[in-house]
Amino acid sequence: MLSLQHKLSLQQKLSPQQIQYQKLLQLNTLALEQRIKTELELNPILEETLDEEYDLEQEKDEDGDDTTSSDEEEEKYDSKEDEFEIEDYMNETESEHEFDRLNRSRDEEKIQPSAPQRKSMRENLIDQLHMLDFTEEETILGENIIGGLDKDGYFKADLEKIVGELKMFENIDVTLEQAEKILKQIQTLEPVGIATRSLQECLLVQIKNSSYDPYYSYLAEKILAEHFEDFANRRFDTIQKEMNLSKETLRTTIDVIQKLNPKPGEGNIDSEEMNQITPDFLIEKVEDNYIVTLNDRSVPSVTISRTYLEMIDTKKHKRKISPREKETYKFLREKFESAKWFIASLHQRRNTLMKIMRAILERQYEFFESGPRFLKPMIYKYIAEEIGMDISTISRVVNGKFVQSPQGIHELKYFFSEGLSTDSGDEISNKHIKELIKEICDNEPKDNPYSDDKIAIILQERGIHVARRTIAKYREALKIPVARLRKEL
Repeated sequence: MLSLQHKLSLQQKLSPQQIQYQKLLQLNTLALEQRIKTELELNPILEETLDEEYDLEQEKDEDGDDTTSSDEEEEKYDSKEDEFEIEDYMNETESEHEFDRLNRSRDEEKIQPSAPQRKSMRENLIDQLHMLDFTEEETILGENIIGGLDKDGYFKADLEKIVGELKMFENIDVTLEQAEKILKQIQTLEPVGIATRSLQECLLVQIKNSSYDPYYSYLAEKILAEHFEDFANRRFDTIQKEMNLSKETLRTTIDVIQKLNPKPGEGNIDSEEMNQITPDFLIEKVEDNYIVTLNDRSVPSVTISRTYLEMIDTKKHKRKISPREKETYKFLREKFESAKWFIASLHQRRNTLMKIMRAILERQYEFFESGPRFLKPMIYKYIAEEIGMDISTISRVVNGKFVQSPQGIHELKYFFSEGLSTDSGDEISNKHIKELIKEICDNEPKDNPYSDDKIAIILQERGIHVARRTIAKYREALKIPVARLRKEL
């Protein structure tokens, strides 16, 4: 009961401004951009500035003391409310109250932009459909077929039912035989194998329309058509015996089949093609040092409008103002307070993000130097204690945010994992264990893959004790099949 009352008491202490800051903290770069644009539309006091110069004074303050506790920050946050007046703004220069682009990379070519808007795969298929020599009725049927594709590009709908519904509701009379021909033509559109009804049919369509060596294409088609169950269960010895093939010929044929795409819809047929992650942070190595910057060049820079400030500066008004003018003044004053705290929240958000990213960089320095194998166990508590912030704040920051470094693009969550003690007394990250499992599977004998028990024994020989069930769990997470399905000739 006391614990509940304590929590309620803490919640009551959060001001609207602090709540706003917490919400901004959760946003990634793209979401923040939209949030600022919305605020610019709602608040006339705010305006976007086109000046991209860096505010050196602000930058100096930001690089100062990074050890301020969250309680101290909140106290400072609250204490400024009465001191932060219109007159202060009127006397400051533009750059002093502007939301500047601090900590941004000066090299624009290294910034990874978000991918341009592209058509979805379903839209591209419809465009290809309209280029075929179909009647209007056949085209409508084709559009219905494409509309019935699942996320992997398979056609799981009932073709006969679609034909019947078109006849009943749209007076389109197409026979089932015609519909099958239209479906077969759609299956040859890019990507080939789309709109097939099974994995077997998908692979057969692709091999029939491939440019591989005719002899091996013929063998591959025969395997898929007559020995598909044996192929799916990797009973290669049976296939070799029944088709009277040499081991080398069979191996080459299987390699051809394995190059085919089992999911022509690529997991989400309605998503835009080649969608690219926009990293929130950039880490670059300059000589022997790593430089952390915020990738927020696309985020609008906002400031307080001096025009509106002059309108609400009461010290300039000598005359008595009317009730209507009072209402206007009151409205603008409220918007001024809102704008003031919005800018303050943006600055505080930036400072918090940089503190956390720098702390992660320092703790995972070996990872950024040498790669995933050197990832250390790390939990939210470690970073929270290091920079004097609450664990919940760390959680908000790392959720849905990415960093680009010499080791690639990673979600911030990637750097947090539980650890396991080795025989030498060192701690090893569970992500490192996954990397080891992948390495073991990549280097295992292909004709006799390792079982989960064998992998556990290999790790044990390296001083890492992991249960077989844990091995199976990590292997499944890595999308590595069981040993039987990894067997090759």
